[in-house]
Amino acid sequence: MATNQLSGADAFVRMLQHHKVEIVFGLCGDTSLPLYDAFYRLDHGIKHILTRDERSASYMADGYARTSGKVGICEGPSGGGATYILPGVVEANESSIPILAVTTDIAVSSRGRYTLTELDQNALFRPLSKYNTVIDRAEDIPRTLRAAFQQMTTGKPGAAHLGLPFDVQKGPVDESDVWADPEMGSYPSRRYGPDPKDVEKAAELILAAKKPLFVCGGGVVIAGAEAILLKLAQALGAPVATTISGQGSIGEGDELSVGVVGSNGGVVETRAIVNSADLVIFIGCRAGSVTTERWRYPAPGSAKIVHIDADPMVPGAIYRTDATLIGDARVALEALYDAMEGEFKTHKPTTAWGSSVADAKRKKFEAFRALAQSNDTPIKPERVVATLNEILPEDSIIVCDPGTPCPYFSGYYEFLKPGRHFISNRAHGALGYSMAASVGAHYGRPSAKTVAIMGDGSFCFTAGEMETIARIGAPVTMIVISNSVYGWIKAGQKTGFDARYFSVDFSQTQHAKVAEAFGIKAFRVEDPAELKSVLKQATEYQGPTLVDIVCQPLHEARAPVSEWVA
Repeated sequence: MATNQLSGADAFVRMLQHHKVEIVFGLCGDTSLPLYDAFYRLDHGIKHILTRDERSASYMADGYARTSGKVGICEGPSGGGATYILPGVVEANESSIPILAVTTDIAVSSRGRYTLTELDQNALFRPLSKYNTVIDRAEDIPRTLRAAFQQMTTGKPGAAHLGLPFDVQKGPVDESDVWADPEMGSYPSRRYGPDPKDVEKAAELILAAKKPLFVCGGGVVIAGAEAILLKLAQALGAPVATTISGQGSIGEGDELSVGVVGSNGGVVETRAIVNSADLVIFIGCRAGSVTTERWRYPAPGSAKIVHIDADPMVPGAIYRTDATLIGDARVALEALYDAMEGEFKTHKPTTAWGSSVADAKRKKFEAFRALAQSNDTPIKPERVVATLNEILPEDSIIVCDPGTPCPYFSGYYEFLKPGRHFISNRAHGALGYSMAASVGAHYGRPSAKTVAIMGDGSFCFTAGEMETIARIGAPVTMIVISNSVYGWIKAGQKTGFDARYFSVDFSQTQHAKVAEAFGIKAFRVEDPAELKSVLKQATEYQGPTLVDIVCQPLHEARAPVSEWVA
């Protein structure tokens, strides 16, 4: 090999380095040997975390991307590795989170010869990612990686997949082509704004409204638009509601914060705020089935709609819009504020809402606190939420699986600081997310305490990653809500199918003992009187911990949502 050439694997690692990649999560395989050898030989400064499952690697990359603002990288081998990594790719892509999934592959020269682990990776990942290709020539590695990073971090962010065949990893690459724009390694890397005429139209509608309401999805936090959102909301006197993914758009202690709305974390009182609005401003929010309780709140035609989104296909898909702004949420809100700033000198913040928001939150939390103070056994989930809210620092990161934990923590845990402090895989809701994603979240923001909260159903999806957590010493705390049931589904069977319970219950596991077998400091709590002291010990411990909490099953508890079954 000439002195001005690199191997494909070496070039691949160098391209990651040029994009300022700091960490890769992955699992080894036969087709990955040249890539792993490059990681071993080269001086690149990239940390590699060996996982016990490719799906976990993709969830770790997801958690890392959400807390760091950088592209998350995961990798795995051909065949089963490629199929296992898929859930994390589609989750990140649908959540507008940039992760790059690299799956090595059989040699190009071995295709069509019944080679072990052969499958069509291009076809497999095509519908699940924003950018997808299998690199057939080593010389294409640099330009393909540049394209992938640009696609992931511009416009609406999303996930990318690259297939890297075995012989391509060994092929020659011209060293002069191995370069990158390091800004493409973070998101959003290139911002764009809406048409000025659309801004003017939206501004007129907002200023004319008597009860304007912001409903914020994940796009606000992704764009870093929290400060301008608060500035605009205060100038208008407009309340701010969020989706689950949009939590952090506003500090939930703010008087304008409504909290989460919709059928997973919302309550009757927050629904009433949505019903009262005469103008709803959706920002970085798809207005999907959960946020709008199957497109009923707001009812179509009941309020004017202004929709701001980076994806031009989102506005108008559900609600007829009166003004549409296509662009980055921060740029769009800044443009809106500038268009209305002159009017703010004479336009007084609306007083039409009066004490509505405060009253709604008071009623919501009165019911919650009564249950959170209960000494009943099994322990009520409200008590777990309230206790953690009391003892955890404000900058903590909570990662919830989408089953039992999500509606309780999204609905009742008060995240007082704006920014990404709550993570849940809301796009597809696969169980087994939080344990792995908490590892990535920790590496993305190591200064914050990270807590993973899962049901016992989710625990068994991903228990093997406790070996990873113990090996790397990640100081995350895992909390298992133990009730021996797939609780969300059983609650649905209760309310929607006359309590005809079928195949949702399973036997009890001693989760603390399992964790101890992996070398993790673990606790088990059955008495609510011991809950605070145990959680305090676990969250303050410098290494990884797990707390197994015997909790009331969801179908026996007060529903924290407005409707269980859509």
